[in-house]
Amino acid sequence: MFRIILPILALTLLRPIAAESRILNESDSASVERLLAGGDTTTLYYARRLLDVPYVANTLEANDREQLVVNLRQLDCTTLIETVCALTLCARHGLADYRSYCRFLQQLRYRNGRLDGYKSRLHYFSDWIADKEAMGIVREITSDTRPFTAEQTLSINYMSTHRQAYKALRRKPELVKQIALQEKLLSGRKCRYIPKRETSDSESLKSVIRDGDIIAITSSKAGLDIAHLGFAVWRSDGLHLLNASQLHKKVVEEPMTLNQYLSRHPSHTGIRVVRLLQASSLYAPENSAH
Repeated sequence: MFRIILPILALTLLRPIAAESRILNESDSASVERLLAGGDTTTLYYARRLLDVPYVANTLEANDREQLVVNLRQLDCTTLIETVCALTLCARHGLADYRSYCRFLQQLRYRNGRLDGYKSRLHYFSDWIADKEAMGIVREITSDTRPFTAEQTLSINYMSTHRQAYKALRRKPELVKQIALQEKLLSGRKCRYIPKRETSDSESLKSVIRDGDIIAITSSKAGLDIAHLGFAVWRSDGLHLLNASQLHKKVVEEPMTLNQYLSRHPSHTGIRVVRLLQASSLYAPENSAH
């Protein structure tokens, strides 16, 4: 039986966002409203609408002060997930305006949906999963039985031990202690996952993975939990990954199966599966006026 974590916070989703806390680009605003005009409510629909958007890393690091960066013109694997989920949540609640999209995006990107500096951004995806589960936004699909036959014990320290790779940590060394504390709180948690060898069994995967589920690729790299993210796409030859690809330099549906993709990356150990919830009972559209 799969573990189902019920929402524990009946929060008000659409908290106000001060205008100065958001980076506004008119083309992004137009893109959001054009995308939402389609009326679909599935993650895969919005992910496919973003195919061919250029891959660009570190778009959230451009500013000296933490702000809600909105950028549909350039995506990496994490911002693709956030963008698609924010669009999908808007559509599921009958909201098609840019302001509502920004509010959903903030809820997804920051701990408990609150933007409170660099430390409030969810930098590790295991942290993101736990936080969004607690908010009732997603559910991790997991089990003690096949195909979830492997367990990952988190040992997180990549950011604090590679501080020179992060603009904010270079500029403000005092942030390193805050990030290190978050890493310590994450470390030691155990997560069931589908090991690489099991991803060749499509019948087993079909019992637990749906089109549009979030695929989080687990990693053996020291200090990391998740190496890459994308969306599940079922084709006749098996499961594929729709992702913002550094190799292809754009958002693509990988031509190879997920199993073939994982096999080409020795440090990729398997996958965790996360599903965006409908959440219609939690979040009322009228909150958008608050």
